[in-house]
Amino acid sequence: MEINDIIRLMQAVSENGLTRFTLEEGNLKLSIRKEKEIVTLSSGPVIGAAAADTDIFVKPSVLAPVASAAVEKETKEAEISSDKIVSSPLVGTFYNAASPDSDPFVKVGDPVKKGQVLGIIEAMKLMNEIECEYDGVVEAILAGNEDVVEYGQPLFRIR
Repeated sequence: MEINDIIRLMQAVSENGLTRFTLEEGNLKLSIRKEKEIVTLSSGPVIGAAAADTDIFVKPSVLAPVASAAVEKETKEAEISSDKIVSSPLVGTFYNAASPDSDPFVKVGDPVKKGQVLGIIEAMKLMNEIECEYDGVVEAILAGNEDVVEYGQPLFRIR
């Protein structure tokens, strides 16, 4: 069974409202389980969203996207008002300082110049400096220290 077949099965389970699916074929055992999760938005009403909790006994593992993460991302994007955004160039762990005892690289209200280091993203044991793309003042820091960030996720808003 190929990855595309597994993805199609996951989509079929989701589209048909199934909560559990198990497939055994030879030495392959595939189990997909979907649970309901309630997501609460601070600026809006309660929304019921389906989150896929997937157990697959095939290598490589395939994980279904979680609806709550998408809702959270949309909420954060709606809060961004400035067009000067510094986004994450990769997936990893965000750090606002060079070491745990150091002061943060920048704080809200600090003036920044193009090329100045704003933070670090650790990916695969490599530390990648995040440099400012604009001259201005830090209006908001959108990621917390030691948060896991995604590719393209807004990290800083500069005015």
